[in-house]
Amino acid sequence: MTVLGDGTTALYDTGPVPGPGGRPVTYEQVATGTLPVVGAPARPVPRLSAGLQLHGEYQGSGFTEAKYIARRGDGQVVQLSRLLYLVASSVDGVRDVDTIAHRVSARFGREVSGENVRYLVENKLEPLGVTVPEGQEDDEVDAPRSDLLLALKGHRVIFDERRTAKIARAFGWLHRPAVVVAVLLSAVAMDVWLFGFFGAIEPVLEVLDQPLLILIVFVLTVASLVFHEFGHASACRYGGARPGCIGCGLFLIWPSMYTDVTDVYRISRAGRLRTDLGGVYFNVVFMLAMAGAYFATKAQFFLAAVYLGHFEILEQLMPAVRLDGYYILGDLAGVPDLYGKIRPILLSLAPGARGRAARTEVAGLKKSARTIVATWVLTMVPLIIGEMGYALWNLPRILTTMVRSLTEQLLGTGSAFVHGEILAGLVGVIGTVMLLCPMAGVVYLSVKIGGRLFRAAKRATAGRPTLRLAVCVLALAGLGGLSYAWVSGVTPQPLPKKPPIAPILQPGVPTTAPPSPDASQPGGDRSSSAGDAGTASASPSALPGAASPGPSGAPSASASGSASASAAQATAASSAPGKKPTKSTTRTPASSGGSAGGPAPASSPPAPEPSPTPSESVPASPPPSPSEPPPSDSAAPASS
Repeated sequence: MTVLGDGTTALYDTGPVPGPGGRPVTYEQVATGTLPVVGAPARPVPRLSAGLQLHGEYQGSGFTEAKYIARRGDGQVVQLSRLLYLVASSVDGVRDVDTIAHRVSARFGREVSGENVRYLVENKLEPLGVTVPEGQEDDEVDAPRSDLLLALKGHRVIFDERRTAKIARAFGWLHRPAVVVAVLLSAVAMDVWLFGFFGAIEPVLEVLDQPLLILIVFVLTVASLVFHEFGHASACRYGGARPGCIGCGLFLIWPSMYTDVTDVYRISRAGRLRTDLGGVYFNVVFMLAMAGAYFATKAQFFLAAVYLGHFEILEQLMPAVRLDGYYILGDLAGVPDLYGKIRPILLSLAPGARGRAARTEVAGLKKSARTIVATWVLTMVPLIIGEMGYALWNLPRILTTMVRSLTEQLLGTGSAFVHGEILAGLVGVIGTVMLLCPMAGVVYLSVKIGGRLFRAAKRATAGRPTLRLAVCVLALAGLGGLSYAWVSGVTPQPLPKKPPIAPILQPGVPTTAPPSPDASQPGGDRSSSAGDAGTASASPSALPGAASPGPSGAPSASASGSASASAAQATAASSAPGKKPTKSTTRTPASSGGSAGGPAPASSPPAPEPSPTPSESVPASPPPSPSEPPPSDSAAPASS
C-alpha cells in the first residue's frame, strides 16, 4: 500500500514504467495526469550522490528552526533545512523535477513548482554534494569539505559495520542503569583504596624500573583505547541508533581511534550524551578489570595501567579539541559543529554589514545554545591565541631542547642495538616515537596555521592594495621584532641538561647531571680562567698540613691547568694505599674551606710527565707518604 502525492492510497507498485516515447514515468504521474508530452524537451531528473545517507531530523537541536542531517559518501555531514531535506528525500534518479515538486508540495504543505525544485537542486543541493550535477555520468561528486585544522586524517577501518554491530550487541548490557550504578560505585571504592591506602605511584615506579613492564603497560594502554571505542559503539546501539565502523587515523600526528556514530543525530539528546560518555565509561570498566587482575595475580603493572587510565579519562573530557568533551558540549548545546560557529560568533561582535549578517546567523540559535556556544568561543579563542604566542616566544628553546633530546635518544638507542641489548633498544624506540610525535606536531601546526593566516589575509585584502600593504608591513614588523628577540637572547634560554626521569626510555643517556659552571669569585676571577695554560694553582689549604675537609669529610684541593698536571695529581692520589679516586669536581679556595684573606695561590712550573711510581713528586703538592693522607684528587678527570 502506497500513499500518493494527493493523499490517495494505491495498492500497486508505484515504481517507474515506460511512458510516451519510451521515457520512464511513475504511476503517480499517471494518477495525477502529469504525463510527459511526446516531443517536449526532457525535464531534468536529479540524482543523489554516491553513498549519500539521509539521517532525518536533528533531535534536541539548539536552533530555532528544525535541522536535518545528511551524510555524503566521503563522510562529510551536512545540515539541511526541512524543504531541502524533503527535496533530497524525493530524489530517486527516476522522478523529474515536476514529479518531485508534487511530492514535496504534499509533504511541505505549500505549493512548490518544478522550477522551484530545479533551482533548489542546482543552487543548494549540488554545491553541498547531495545531488549530482546535470549531465554527469557517474554519481561521484567532488564537493568541498570542511577543512578543519583539528580533523582526523588518514582514516583506516579496523572493524567494519557488520563486526562493529556484533561488538556493540555483545557489550550493550553494560549500559543498563543498574549495571552503570554498580560500575561507578565500584570505581569510587577502587580509587579510595588505590590512592588512599595502597599508593598509586608505587606501581608506576616499579614499571619504570623494568623495560619489559613498560612494554606490557603500553600494550594495555592500546587495549584500553580500543575498548574505549567499543563503549561508543555499544552506547550508540543501546540508544536506538546504528553504529558504523571503528577505525583509526591521525589527530595532528598522534595515532587516534574513532567510531562512526553519525546515526545518533536522529535519536534524542539523552541518547547522544550516553554515546558521548560511553567511551570514558568503558575506560572505567577497563580499569576495574585491571584492578581485578591485580588481586588475582599481585602483579603491580596492572595498577600502573589503572593509574594511567585516569589521565586518559581527563584528556578525553577536555572540550578544547575534538575529543569526547567537545562532542559532549556540542550535544548539550544542540549544535553539531562548535568549531563552525567560531567565525560567526566573532563577526557578530564587529560593526558593519558583515557583523549584521553574522548576527542574523547567530540569531538562528536558541538563547541557551547561543550562551553556551558564545562562552565556549570567547574562552577558546583567547586560549588558542595565547598558546600560539607563548609557543612562538619560546620557539628557540623548544627547538634547541628537542634537537638535543632527539640526538641523544637516537644515539643511545642505536648503541643499545649495536651492543645486543635488544629489549633496551625496543624501549628506546618507544621513547624516540614519543619525542618525534610532539616535534612533528609543532612543525605540522606551524605550517597549517601559517598557511591559513596567509590565505585569510590574501582573501581579506583582495582588491585593496593599501590594506594589503599595511598588513604586510605589520607582519614584517612583528616577524622582525620576534626574530631580533630570538637572536639577541631576550627570549628565555634553553633549560640545562638534566638526567632523565625514566632512564629506561632513554638508553645510553647519562643519568647524572653535568657539572654546573663555576661561580664567580668575590674578586671577579673565575677558577676556570685562573692561571696560564700549562700551570696549576694550589691554595695553602691544599698542602697536607693545611688540608680542610670538604663536604664529605675528605681533604679537598683546587686546581686548574693542563691535562698533565691533573693526571699527575690523579696518579699520586691513586698510588696512595687504601685510597680510590672520587668523582671529578672543581672547587675554588673559598669553597674548599680556605681563608678568603689568606695569601694568593702560587703558580708552579709546568708539571712533568706522570710516572706510575708513587715516589714521583707533583708540583701542586708534596708527595704523599703512607703515614699521612694524600691530597684529594678533586681536580682529576672522572676517567681517572
